[in-house]
Amino acid sequence: MSRAVVYEKFGGPEVLELREVPEPHAGPGEVRVRVTAAGLNPMDWALAARPEAAARFGITLPSGFGYDFAGVVDEVGPGVENTAVGDRVHGGALGRAVADFVVVQAEDSLFPTPDGLSDEVASTLPVAGSSAAAALAAVGLRAGDTLLVGGAAGGVGIFAVQLAKLAGATVIGTGSEGTFPFLRKLGAEPVAYGPGLAGRVGKVTAAVDLFGTETAEAALELGVPPERIATIAAGPNPPGGVRATGGADAEPGALKQIADAIVAGGLTVPVAAVFPVERIRDAVALQATRHVHGKVVVTL
Repeated sequence: MSRAVVYEKFGGPEVLELREVPEPHAGPGEVRVRVTAAGLNPMDWALAARPEAAARFGITLPSGFGYDFAGVVDEVGPGVENTAVGDRVHGGALGRAVADFVVVQAEDSLFPTPDGLSDEVASTLPVAGSSAAAALAAVGLRAGDTLLVGGAAGGVGIFAVQLAKLAGATVIGTGSEGTFPFLRKLGAEPVAYGPGLAGRVGKVTAAVDLFGTETAEAALELGVPPERIATIAAGPNPPGGVRATGGADAEPGALKQIADAIVAGGLTVPVAAVFPVERIRDAVALQATRHVHGKVVVTL
């Protein structure tokens, strides 16, 4: 037997349970990963709380929990050539990540974890890192841009701000006043979100909205062309013809570039809190406040 976080009804953190489940094994083309860390994302608790959101992703009850994970390959199925037992990896498994073991397709779902990158940090990369990279690519970010980042202190924002800075852009990041020191450390000039945002920002040449549509609407008001504005959380039809994107649109090498930048010291991942899996409800409750400065990680 092994352990997994599961839920049998939709709701808040109270529906999550750590249970013993049958131990999974790798089949043809698959590998099994002994999970050591799972990074949480807003979508994780949204899927567990909202039946309509779960339905869009094909999740039915009962379900496992989480997407991002990191760990060590401990079983390799027939036909797998480029992954071996003992490899450190990170990746995604929708609705299955917070568990002792995950079984995934070797070629599609895993990325090598380089030396110098901890499993805790590696487990934060798949959703947030790829979403940030996709958003910046969607607006064609280039050196010399002034980029407005909506939700800059959140899990995706911490990557978007730093990747934009590495690309040579000036970054203005929205947040509450309590996040301002944190945003300055990341390299962004902070600005308060809320009504009248456009009047507080000044001139920008591109924008990524990582939370709703307020930042996208402000950028349109400031005259930024729609093709230079992207959203990741506004649904498939954002306002004004701006671009909707997400982690699935990231370039194939995006996560490797992010991991390499972390190891090289050019990018940092603030981990706001680490919880043992036995405290999964506390971890999700903290994540769900949407006021966490950085990432929340669960260890197994």
